[in-house]
Amino acid sequence: MPVTVVRFNLVDPAATPDTLSARYRAALEMSAYADDRGVSTIQTEEHHGVANNWLPSPFAFAGAVFGATRKIAVTVSAVIGPLHEPLRLAEDIAVLDLLSGGRLVTVAGIGYRPEEYAAFGVEWTRRGKLQDELLDTLLKAWTGEEFTHRGRTVRVTPRPHTQPHPLLLVGGSSKAAARRAARFGLPFFPSAHLPELEAYYNEKLTEYGTEGWTMMPAAETPLLHLSEDPDRTWAEHGEHFLHEARTYASWQSKDIRSAVRSGATTVAELRAEGVYRVLTPDACMAFAEEGANLVLHPLVGGMPVDEGWRSMHLFGENVLPRLKDRLRGP
Repeated sequence: MPVTVVRFNLVDPAATPDTLSARYRAALEMSAYADDRGVSTIQTEEHHGVANNWLPSPFAFAGAVFGATRKIAVTVSAVIGPLHEPLRLAEDIAVLDLLSGGRLVTVAGIGYRPEEYAAFGVEWTRRGKLQDELLDTLLKAWTGEEFTHRGRTVRVTPRPHTQPHPLLLVGGSSKAAARRAARFGLPFFPSAHLPELEAYYNEKLTEYGTEGWTMMPAAETPLLHLSEDPDRTWAEHGEHFLHEARTYASWQSKDIRSAVRSGATTVAELRAEGVYRVLTPDACMAFAEEGANLVLHPLVGGMPVDEGWRSMHLFGENVLPRLKDRLRGP
C-alpha cells in the first residue's frame, strides 16, 4: 500500500480569528478521520510572520493531533532548527514522543527566508553552525545524561519514549545538508528527488564511518485534491492552489530545490504543470497503482473547509478501501 499523507499548513489569507480557529479545529477533526481510516501520516511545517497565517508552531499542532488520534504519525517537515533554543526543543520533542508513544517524526532544516531569522534576532550567516549545535544538543540531551552545553553542565529530562532517540532526519537540498546528516549519523531527507545528493550522502557515511539512510521524495510528488468534477474544482477553487504555489515561489531562490516548486503564474498554468492535481477517485487509484505515494492537501491556500471535507471523504470512502482491498488480493 502506498504511503498516504494528509498535509496541513493552515494557510488562510482572508482569515479572521474566528474563521482561523474553525480551520484549526477542522484540521484536528480531519486528522482523526484520517487516523480512523488508516492514513499513514499527518504532515505539517513551520514558517513565521507570513501574512497568510502560515502555521508557525508545528509542535503545538502536533500535540493537538496526537490528542485527537491513536495511531497516525505526525511529521514536522521541516522545523527551522536555528530558530529554536536547543534545550527547550529537546524537551518539547521528548514530551511529544512520550505522549504519542513514538509517533513524532522531525525533519530539521535551516530554512530559506532571511526575514524569519531577522524576526527572531538570529544571525543568518551563522545558520550552519547553529544547526550543528542543535543536532549535537538534541542527541546528547535525549540520553538523559549530563553534558556540557554552552559552557554549562546540563541535563534534560524526561528521556523520550523512543530509543535511542525520537526519529530525527536532516532535511535540505545542498551538499552541506547531506554532509551534516552523515556526520551525525542521521537519516537524510532531501527536499526533492535528488539521487546525486543521495549518492553524495552515502559517500560521506563511508567517510565518517557512520550509518544512515535516505527518505527521498519520488520524481513526481504532487499535492492532491479529490473531486468528482475536477473542472468545477479548478474553476471554483483554483486560486487557492495558486496562492500557495506563488507564495512558495516568492521565497525560493534558484538554488533551492523542492518537490513542490512551481513556476506557474496563472491557474491554467498551474493545472497544466502538475505540481497540484485535482483527481477523481478513479484517477487517484490509477496514480497509486503506478507506485506513487498519495499526499492529500485538503485545506490548501485557504480552501473552504467544506470543500476540504469533500476531498477527505472521497479519499476516505472511495480510495482508501480500494487500496486496502488491492493489498489483500484475491
